[in-house]
Amino acid sequence: MTPEETVLDYYEALRRGEPLYPYFAEREETWKAAISTEYSGYDAVSEALREQTRTTDEWTVESEALSVTESEGSALFDDAVRMAWTDTRTGERYGFDSRWSGALEPVDGDEAEWGFVQMHVSAPQSI
Repeated sequence: MTPEETVLDYYEALRRGEPLYPYFAEREETWKAAISTEYSGYDAVSEALREQTRTTDEWTVESEALSVTESEGSALFDDAVRMAWTDTRTGERYGFDSRWSGALEPVDGDEAEWGFVQMHVSAPQSI
């Protein structure tokens, strides 16, 4: 899979409620930040994603401006994404217009498989 295909497949896995942690590189420096959270290291990222999968459902992920730039064994991406989900504990529905960005690298040096080493998801706030 190319870096762009990896990002799009991640979105699709989120929609289907499938595990997301396999998309991240198993490295100490792996990092993910979301609207109100931040996780450093693969173990923390994977545990947070397992919890997210367990406690959310009915995801909508609509990519509006995906851009992926690949260069010498790394790739950067950014996107404007409309996302929504249901909290399975409360039944409450959430939705945001958001910005996604991050970095991917080949898994085990194999450019046929890419993993996120950084991902940042943010939502605009009015002042």
